[in-house]
Amino acid sequence: MTSNQKATLLALSAVLLWSTVATAFKIALRELLFYQLLLISTIVSTLIFGCFLLLKNEFLQAFNISFKQWRYSMLMGALNPFLYYLVLLKAYSLLPAYMAQPLNYTWPVVLVFFSAFFLRQKLSWTSFLALMVSFSGVLFISNGNTNSIGSSNVIGVSLAAGSSLIWSWYWILNIKDERPVIHKLFINFLFGSLYIVIFSLIMGFPRFSFSGSMFAAFYIGIFEMGITFLLWLMALQLASRTDKISVYIFLSPFISLIFITGILGEHITFQAIIGFVLIAIGILISKWKELTNFEHGN
Repeated sequence: MTSNQKATLLALSAVLLWSTVATAFKIALRELLFYQLLLISTIVSTLIFGCFLLLKNEFLQAFNISFKQWRYSMLMGALNPFLYYLVLLKAYSLLPAYMAQPLNYTWPVVLVFFSAFFLRQKLSWTSFLALMVSFSGVLFISNGNTNSIGSSNVIGVSLAAGSSLIWSWYWILNIKDERPVIHKLFINFLFGSLYIVIFSLIMGFPRFSFSGSMFAAFYIGIFEMGITFLLWLMALQLASRTDKISVYIFLSPFISLIFITGILGEHITFQAIIGFVLIAIGILISKWKELTNFEHGN
């Protein structure tokens, strides 16, 4: 098996696992509050990153950083996992999974505009077209659940779409941090764990009991934030071109719908389907160059 074939296998494995997370969110939120879920999953994923560094004999090396890098990790940990997942999980607690998941996936389009603003990258007319198409999809989805039209629906839609802004900002800042990915991720998650512990103490420290929701929270910590990211990282390292691998991530929202309907039993409205398709088209437009490179093997 060639390096590119291994990379493809790892990438598709990561995509498949990430596709189950929206369903796991809803199962976990049946009995856990959104910040309780984040507390468990963040600690689990931080332990996974720490164990991975120990296996690589790089645990102490991750702490050997400058004061500026410590401050950077304090900020990055506040954005992700703390603020990003706090906003996203709250959105999932208010919306059906089939609505929250595609709204969160508007981040590739947002990232294009953030890159233009913060990294001085040139914007093309296709970027504006992608934004308009994706935004029209958001409007369709926000009105696609006739059973939850009201303030909670509006707040949920705003939070789910807003999470894409936080995620894009996080990745823009992440580009400027030149430390090894797993090193900075571990330190960022250490700070994120500290923030969510403090937040939980303020909100009322939770009492846990083992249940299906608890196991779903562990699953999220392992596969949404932990091992799956390592699989994706290894895929990117093995691939001859990262754009050949990165396009696979956009399969995730489509596969996710299979789990959402099959396991959660959510009924997806026709209006929401139109919105989902529009968001997907917007993402494809924003990633058109990568997709054409992938198709022609350049």
